[in-house]
Amino acid sequence: MFTGIVEALGLVERVEREGSNIHFTLRSPISDALHIDQSVCHDGACLTIVGVGEGCHVVTAVEETLRRTTLGEWQPGRKVNLERSLSWGGRLDGHLVQGHVDDVAICTDIEPREGSWRLTFRYRPNGERILVDKGSICLNGVSLTVVEPKEDLFSVAIIPYTWAHTNLSQLRIGDRVNVEFDILGKYVARYLMLYGQIQTSH
Repeated sequence: MFTGIVEALGLVERVEREGSNIHFTLRSPISDALHIDQSVCHDGACLTIVGVGEGCHVVTAVEETLRRTTLGEWQPGRKVNLERSLSWGGRLDGHLVQGHVDDVAICTDIEPREGSWRLTFRYRPNGERILVDKGSICLNGVSLTVVEPKEDLFSVAIIPYTWAHTNLSQLRIGDRVNVEFDILGKYVARYLMLYGQIQTSH
C-alpha cells in the first residue's frame, strides 16, 4: 500500500526484453536502501525489486502490467516517480494507493496559472470509475485532487513542489499517464452495481 507521495525520481538506465517481460534497470537516490522482493511504486505501478546494485535496482514488468500501463513505452533516460510502501503506523499524507493501475489517460491540456499548473486528461469512464470534485486520484503514482470532472475529462492542479519533484513537469499534450482511481470510490461503485443487480433479480 502506498500514499501517492513521491519519494524520489529514478532514471531508466537499461531496458531488456525477455519473452513477454521487460526488465528495467533504474538509478535513484533510494536504490541503495532497497532489497530484493520489496514492493516499490514506479509511476503508479507496484513492482517487485528483483535485483539491486550500486545506486541502482532492477524490476520486471510482466505482460499484464505492460498491457494496462505505460511501462511498455519506457526508454533509457526516462524519469520515473518512485515511492516505497507505506510503513504501518506512518502518516498518510496523500491517500490510499494500491499500486494497481486501472487504465491510462491522455493529457489534453497544460495550463500555467501564475505559479501553479492545471493539467487536463481524457479517460475511458465506466461504472466503476467514480470521479468527484475535490476527490482523490493517482497519476503516475502521484496523489492529486480532482478538479471539475466531466463525462470523460478531469483536471488536476499541480503546485510548484510537485512540479519540481515529479515527472509530471515533463508531460506534453498527447502523453499518456498511469491512472489509479480512488479505492473507496471503486468499492462504492462496485457495491452499488451489485446491489442494483440483486434488487432487479427479485
